[in-house]
Amino acid sequence: MSAWTSTELDKIGRADELEIQSRRRDGTLRSPVTIWVARAGDDLYVRSVNGRESGWFRGTQVRHDGRIKAGGVEKDVTFEEADATTTDQVDRAYREKYRRYAASIVKTVLTPQARAATLRLVPRG
Repeated sequence: MSAWTSTELDKIGRADELEIQSRRRDGTLRSPVTIWVARAGDDLYVRSVNGRESGWFRGTQVRHDGRIKAGGVEKDVTFEEADATTTDQVDRAYREKYRRYAASIVKTVLTPQARAATLRLVPRG
């Protein structure tokens, strides 16, 4: 398994938004969707505000791989279900990173529905 470089972690972790694309069964990439990304330790996480039923999240469940772009970094990734033990850590990362936004906006990534749709981004190659 590949690991993020410190430069990639810094650039993606500082980026306000991330473009995510999952792969279809035939290997082609879906259209990019812009979402928030949070760094917790040496890992990067994304959440679906609309839970596991959102279109982009369902797309990640087909092949569990795709591509992300943020902070000048473009990388093929594997989408892994986040370990439940990291949920609070990821919550803190989202709160800290996006604290300049209204609390009502930040809370959208902290709901039980969003927390249940947390993915860890694992770099490939």
